[in-house]
Amino acid sequence: MATQNHPMSDYDLTTVPGASAMRFVVVVSEWNGEITSKLKDGAFDTLIQCGAKAENITIISVPGSFELIFAAKCAAQNLHPDAVIGLGCVIRGETPHFDYVCSGVTQGFATLNANHHYHVPFIFGLLTDNNEQQSIDRAGGKLGNKGVEAAITAIKMVNVANQLRIKN
Repeated sequence: MATQNHPMSDYDLTTVPGASAMRFVVVVSEWNGEITSKLKDGAFDTLIQCGAKAENITIISVPGSFELIFAAKCAAQNLHPDAVIGLGCVIRGETPHFDYVCSGVTQGFATLNANHHYHVPFIFGLLTDNNEQQSIDRAGGKLGNKGVEAAITAIKMVNVANQLRIKN
């Protein structure tokens, strides 16, 4: 994904592979829905702008960020997309719950990507912010939209996967 000095929210469409033949699943957490809905909209709109067909984009809602892992796994197994994008938002509170959820989701997506049964990229689009304003800033605010960045990453990773399949 991007850094503060290289945000992909301001991508150059000419540098992004065409997505017209690609199929995507976007799994979105309902928790912090005012934030995650903006991430979802950014991802969906970007996929469409890059050529993906609306009928080739499946949106799945799950209760919270931890549930992104299970839904992403099931989507890869049953829907056979070219990429799965997980979008969620966890905001630090007064208990260590934040640390456990963030660590678990991070590890879950890393495990999915490393699993040889799945031949699709799983894109980690989880906001892990200290406060609500940081999340707002990353969901269409002054720091761009991380849903947009997740979509661009998904398209680029599908392209990488396709190139590696051709070479093998």
